[in-house]
Formats: sequence, structure tokens, C-alpha cells
Amino acid sequence: MSPERAGIDLETSLGYLLKEASSALRSAMEDVLRPLGMSVTHYSCLELLAQRPGLSNSELARGAFVTRQTMNVLLQALERDGFVTRATHAPVGKALPTRLTPRGRRSLDTATAAVRGVELRMLSGMTAAEQSAAFHSLQSMVRALRAGSGD
Repeated sequence: MSPERAGIDLETSLGYLLKEASSALRSAMEDVLRPLGMSVTHYSCLELLAQRPGLSNSELARGAFVTRQTMNVLLQALERDGFVTRATHAPVGKALPTRLTPRGRRSLDTATAAVRGVELRMLSGMTAAEQSAAFHSLQSMVRALRAGSGD
């Protein structure tokens, strides 16, 4: 790197490596989900609803790391295709709670097995102690970044 420019050395940047790992993980997940007719966002939405039934569009968007508009379009398609149901009237405020249908649950079960395989492959070169240390390190990074941004 030239002395005039004090940039980030991509070869040693942890942030760049995290982005590369994130990209590789997303690509591997897309590869196993595509034959199931799903995207990562589609899968994430179903997984969030399985773990937290009744989430609103905004809550799902935050959990899946997409905009509310993107999530709204996805929810309309998932509802049309019978994967989720949404209340016609909001019980409180304007948020319409969303729930998985039996078809959505079956689809999620198949996708979860595929995604679990990707995660196992990703962790295959690490010991249990290394996995635990990585998990705690990543949690610490997220906490530090969120504390600095006011989230």
C-alpha cells in the first residue's frame, strides 16, 4: 500500500473478511434453497415466523435484514401461495400479524434441513471450542457496533 494512502488492507481487514464470509454463506444458502423454490429472504421470513408467530411486516423486515417494502411484497406472495396467513384487521394499531400455514411449516422443515447442512459444512473445519469462541466474538462485535450507532 502506498504511504500517501492510509486505506484498509483487505488482506488483513476483519471487516472485509466478515463480509466475504457473509457473501459465501448467502451464496451457499441460495444454492440449496433455489431448488426448493426459495430465496434466503423467503427462508428467513418462514424461520422467523416459526420462532415468533404473529410478527408484523416491520418486525419481519428487521429480522430478515430487508426493507419493509421488500418484506411486504414477499408476504403478499407467501400469502397468495399459501405459506402464511395474515389477519385482515390489526388487533392493535396497524400491524397485521402473520402466521405460518401447515404448507409453510412443511416447506420450512425441508429448507431448514438444507440450511443446516450449509452451516455444518461452514463449521466443519472448526472444533467445538473454536465455534464457541467465534460465536462469542461475533456477538461482541454486534454489541459494540450497535452501541455505537444508537440501536
